[in-house]
Amino acid sequence: MSLKLKELSKKEELLTGGHRMCAGCGAPTIVRQILAASEKPLVAANATGCLEVSTSIFPYTAWKIPWMHSAFENAAATISGIEAMYKSLKRQGKLDREMKFIAFGGDGGTYDIGFQSLSGAMERGHDIVYVCYDNGAYMNTGIQRSSATPLGANTTTSPAGSVIPGKTQARKNLTKIMVAHNIPYVAQASPSNWRDLMSKARKAINVDGPAFLNVIAPCNRGWRTPTNNAIELCKLAIDSCYWPIYEYENGKLTVNYKPKEKIPVVEFLKGQGRFKHLFSPENEGILKQIQADVDREWDSLLKEESFHESDKS
Repeated sequence: MSLKLKELSKKEELLTGGHRMCAGCGAPTIVRQILAASEKPLVAANATGCLEVSTSIFPYTAWKIPWMHSAFENAAATISGIEAMYKSLKRQGKLDREMKFIAFGGDGGTYDIGFQSLSGAMERGHDIVYVCYDNGAYMNTGIQRSSATPLGANTTTSPAGSVIPGKTQARKNLTKIMVAHNIPYVAQASPSNWRDLMSKARKAINVDGPAFLNVIAPCNRGWRTPTNNAIELCKLAIDSCYWPIYEYENGKLTVNYKPKEKIPVVEFLKGQGRFKHLFSPENEGILKQIQADVDREWDSLLKEESFHESDKS
C-alpha cells in the first residue's frame, strides 16, 4: 500500500481513541502514523512512561496489536527476547507467520536508563525497530531533566532561578550514537512531516536487522505550551534546524528536509514556557550558544551529506 491519504484512511486504527494521553501530546500522533505505515503485522513492547501508562490503564488497552509492557529501562531487551523467541518457533516449524517487532520508549527510557539495553540490542543485530518519542524530559514522573533536555530548559531538576539558568548542559545526540552502532537504518523524523515519518517507519520495518527512529514529540505539560500547537512546534523545530530530519541507510546520510529559509532557533523557543527565562537580558548568552550549537550541527550534516554524494560519484 502506498502512502496516500485516501488509502491510509481506510486502514484500521491500531491505537484506538479513548486513551488517557494528554490533549495535544505528540506521542499518540507519532504512534498512529508509524502503525499505519506498516505493511507487516507488528508486535510491540512499550517502556514504562507516558505512552505506556496512559494507553493501558487496567483493565483497558488502546492497542490493537500484541503488546507488552516493559520496565522503564528494558524495552529493547524485551522486544529482543520476543524476536528471538519468534525465530526459535519458526526454526522449530511451530510458526510460519511473518511479523515484525517494534519497541516504543520516551527519551528518559531511551537516552538514559534504557540506553544499555538499546545499545546491546543494536549491537547484537536483532531484527527489531526501536522508536524514541523524544519530548525532552522525564515527563511522566514530574518533568525532570534527561540527557535529551535542551540547554537552558527549565525542569523540576534543572530549575531556572538564581542558582542555575535551567539545564546547564547541551542535549545528547542519540541519533548519531545509534549511527555509530553501524546498524542498517537510523532516522530522525517529525510528525509534522507525516509522509516522511511514515516512509521512514516503513523502511525501518522492512529492513533486515535493527533500525532506530528518533521522533520529536511535543509535550504541552513539560514544554509549557497550549494544547493545540504540537504540529506547529514541530514545524518550527525543523525549519530552525533545531530538529533536522535525516536518515542513514547502511551508513549513507540523506538530509530529507532543507528549509528554504532557515529561521532563527528563538522562533522555536519563544513559545515554550520552559525557555521563558532565557529571554531575560542576563541569559542572552545562552540563546546565542543554543543558536551556535544548532548552526554547527546543521552545517556538519550538510557537509557530511555532500561528502557521501561526492563519494557515490
